[in-house]
Amino acid sequence: MENNNKPPTETETILMALDQISQTIDVMTSVVGRLRTYVQQRESAAAGKARDAQEEALADHILH
Repeated sequence: MENNNKPPTETETILMALDQISQTIDVMTSVVGRLRTYVQQRESAAAGKARDAQEEALADHILH
């Protein structure tokens, strides 16, 4: 049976820290991806509104 009271070795400490860093990077990558999608959706919506406004302005003009 393993003795759970012994202090972790330097290698174990490094591996645990690397695992935590990896998990942090995964979370940050997910957040960045969601933010990128959010910004792209807002940009698309703004472009759509601008296009609609331009089409409406053109439709309001009377051609002679």
